[in-house]
Amino acid sequence: MAELNTGDGGGGKDKKVRSKKQNSKVDLTAMVDLAFLLITFFMLTTTLSKPQSMSLGLPDKDDKTDTNIKVDENRTMTILLGKDNKLVRYVGLLATPVAGGAPKDFVYGKEGIRKELLSRKQSVLAYSTAKGKPKNGMIVIIKPSKKSNYRNLVDILDEMAIVEVPTYAIVNEFTPEEQKLLEGK
Repeated sequence: MAELNTGDGGGGKDKKVRSKKQNSKVDLTAMVDLAFLLITFFMLTTTLSKPQSMSLGLPDKDDKTDTNIKVDENRTMTILLGKDNKLVRYVGLLATPVAGGAPKDFVYGKEGIRKELLSRKQSVLAYSTAKGKPKNGMIVIIKPSKKSNYRNLVDILDEMAIVEVPTYAIVNEFTPEEQKLLEGK
């Protein structure tokens, strides 16, 4: 508990009585102890937020695998990221797109590319089961251009996680046709 110390104000037997001047001191030791106890308590009982990260499977640097892997065109979707938040998708090959796969511009978000990814995922599932193939999922190829910004790539990776696309790849090689498509020519 804090105590208040007062000094002797003076005034003996024969002297005039003057008003007493009191020197007051407050002992704050107990308050400092309490503050440190509270800080220690909150530090030990608080849980820190865990960083949220996305796991990416990256190839080995020394891996000499075959880069020409044949994939069913009906299962693939290519997303091109351009400057000024431009987003273009096509299904299959650009030269010979599959039904409903002609190049089309989209916006980011729930009513844009996410809606398209969900509908394409359903059609790929229906295609796989109709052909008697095992339930193979959709494959998305993401191609960010040099003029696209980092946020666009993160946004499209978030969409892959939300829609739960099982297989996607980030590729930085553009064909001349894809470059013209992004530039709007």
